[in-house]
Amino acid sequence: MGNGFIRDKLEIKFLILYIAARVMEPLPLEGMQELTMCDDAIDYFDFSVCLADLVKTEHLYLTEDNKYGITPKGLKNSEICESSLPYSVRMRAEKNIAACNKELRRRAQVQGRVVPRENGTYTVELSLADDVDNVMRLQLMVATEEMAGDLVTRFRTNPEKIYANLVEILYNK
Repeated sequence: MGNGFIRDKLEIKFLILYIAARVMEPLPLEGMQELTMCDDAIDYFDFSVCLADLVKTEHLYLTEDNKYGITPKGLKNSEICESSLPYSVRMRAEKNIAACNKELRRRAQVQGRVVPRENGTYTVELSLADDVDNVMRLQLMVATEEMAGDLVTRFRTNPEKIYANLVEILYNK
């Protein structure tokens, strides 16, 4: 292990549970790794062994799309053990978790997908939500899959501006 505050694999497991208990939804391996590697003493090999152990001991579960979530057993043990983590590691993890949750919330609020149609064209489905409800749902028909993908990408970049422009256009006489 490198220089850092985490001293052994047990603390790495505590950190993984701490993170899994605080993220909004299950994360893929890369997301768990990124959040867990917040201390210089953690290396990838130790992280991957600890993650696999937590799944094997049913503290974490693996979804069908290979994302890691926390079980009730993991939540309980996380609450018991979180004070064992060094304060600086918890604070760094909290900062990273907050950024991750912000990104996950944003991804849930801004949706875009492409649906092929029988006639060879594509439907682009775009939606924007806030914390309470759906703000906008829009379906567009386009000629090519490339156009459809481009519209989804552009929508995800700045959906609020598109919403405001659409409302402005609809209100203009």
